[in-house]
Amino acid sequence: MKTIPGRNGANFPRASRSGNFKAVLRAPWPAAGIIQPTEPSMAEILNLQRLSKAERAAIEAVDASVAITDAAGWFNGEVCDTWPDYATRRFIGELRGGHGSRAERDEMLVRAEIILGGYPCPLDLRGRAPKLKWFHQRQAGANNLHATDLWGSDVMVSTSRSVNNVTPIAEYIIMGALYFARSLNRAWIDHRAGAFERSNYAPVVLAGKTMCIAGAGGIGSEAGRLAAAIGMRVTGTRSRAVENPADLPPGFSEIAGPDGLYELLAEADYVAVCVQLTQDTERMFDAAAFDAMKPGAVLINISRGEPVDEDALFDALESGRLGGAVLDVYVGESEHPPPARLWNHPNVLITPHSSGSSEIKTGFGVELFCENLRAYLDGRPLKNVIDWERGY
Repeated sequence: MKTIPGRNGANFPRASRSGNFKAVLRAPWPAAGIIQPTEPSMAEILNLQRLSKAERAAIEAVDASVAITDAAGWFNGEVCDTWPDYATRRFIGELRGGHGSRAERDEMLVRAEIILGGYPCPLDLRGRAPKLKWFHQRQAGANNLHATDLWGSDVMVSTSRSVNNVTPIAEYIIMGALYFARSLNRAWIDHRAGAFERSNYAPVVLAGKTMCIAGAGGIGSEAGRLAAAIGMRVTGTRSRAVENPADLPPGFSEIAGPDGLYELLAEADYVAVCVQLTQDTERMFDAAAFDAMKPGAVLINISRGEPVDEDALFDALESGRLGGAVLDVYVGESEHPPPARLWNHPNVLITPHSSGSSEIKTGFGVELFCENLRAYLDGRPLKNVIDWERGY
């Protein structure tokens, strides 16, 4: 097995490269989130995406040894050449040319010990950055790094999971429940048909209803707290069941493991999908899951499109088994618009991955990055480091 040298003479196994959702060998320090900075006094951080003055100041204030090279926009040309056009036009817009020469960009990468990046990023950062020890993904999700050479590598990779735009996304979930509870889908249908009849509406009260949150992490826990505050009963799932009631997040009456999902679905009027996309969660909402659901339930997905089997979703909507769906994501969203059969369905609301947007600019969880940077410089464990075997 190939190894990489540690700062104190220890050798660590190099993680192997893998395809999507396949387990890889893990170096012990990525799993624990511990790594030593390089010996020179300056901690070279290469920033690849837009960084506000306030965010930069916060990072620089962590330690006098921090040196930031702001390369926002410099790699846009490379990104546009290697990622789907639909994704780059959505996330990069018209600033597609990039800056500088390939040699200049390579020189930036050669110096980088830490990269602050996000989706979409160059596919070959690991191969071009020999000193790279830590990459921070500004988004909460990790699956969009699968195509890069960072995935399964010896580089420690962290994300903004559970801290990035938690409140607006949690509120979006409540909005999704209210959208169908107050028959607002009927308002849209009637508007298109030129109808204006009160008798067409069949609103219900959320208080007393049950919401199941698949993936009760940071976002899911906050959504559960809000749901409980308006009188809903809240259940959920995690990778491990919560056995001690004292350990439940505020507002939750139960958190089961993955094998308890179907039992919770049978009781839920509203189901929120908040899981990370992994091998275990891909198509977890298939035909069997929809059959297990309470008739007329509403599905709200703010995760990724892939945890939901869209053929099974469409069939459940058409049969009336599912009362409605609110989708902030869909399968292949980086490559094409939403499928017409869902976009045009009267009982589906689709938004362009905008659940995290609001007037409050939380950036990429700068507080978490600064906390991790301090820990990195001190040689302490970092938070939210991706476990290659789990996939997040």
